[in-house]
Amino acid sequence: MYNIDRNNSKPLYLQLEELIRESIEKGIYKRDEKIPSESELMNKYDLSRITVRNACNHLVKEGILYRVAGKGTFVSSPKIMTSSLAYMGFREQLERMGYETTTKLIEKSIIKSTPLISANLNIEENSDVMFIKRLRLVDNEPISLHHTYLSYDKFKEIYSSDRLESEQLCVLIEDEYGITPKKVLETQRKYLKYSKRKKDIRFLSLKI
Repeated sequence: MYNIDRNNSKPLYLQLEELIRESIEKGIYKRDEKIPSESELMNKYDLSRITVRNACNHLVKEGILYRVAGKGTFVSSPKIMTSSLAYMGFREQLERMGYETTTKLIEKSIIKSTPLISANLNIEENSDVMFIKRLRLVDNEPISLHHTYLSYDKFKEIYSSDRLESEQLCVLIEDEYGITPKKVLETQRKYLKYSKRKKDIRFLSLKI
């Protein structure tokens, strides 16, 4: 295994980063498993606290590690990298990478458009809008929660479709109306910071 080499010109914190990466790749540190504490890493490799902290901070920023207050630093789940939905559906990208995907319809309702929704959909305020909430699972594990807003007047056939769990919305829109989406507005929300989203956190099996 790679080890700290003080004769190497590479900074010590980068060497420690590589050592931790290699340990993760070899399965020594497994997904959601706690890695050694700062003090343990300091003692094991004879490094300063700032060196250890810099290495861990970089890995946290990259999403390789994550921290839990009062508990320590843990190994993140492998990232799934996808392109913008304007070029290829999220599910299609995952399936091309060999993942098994399923979709669960959580909620659908007709609501009145807010000023923000109206501006994004280019419709009058207080117009009827479809709100569709769907849970995406990859290999039976919840990975994302999708909130979709569509003009009811323009796409009312979608609301009654029995394909909301079996097809991507972009496919339904193209099949029903011959429209290929050119632009998708994507918003990512860190659910752990939103106490009002406890219901959504439950769907994603996150702990708060």
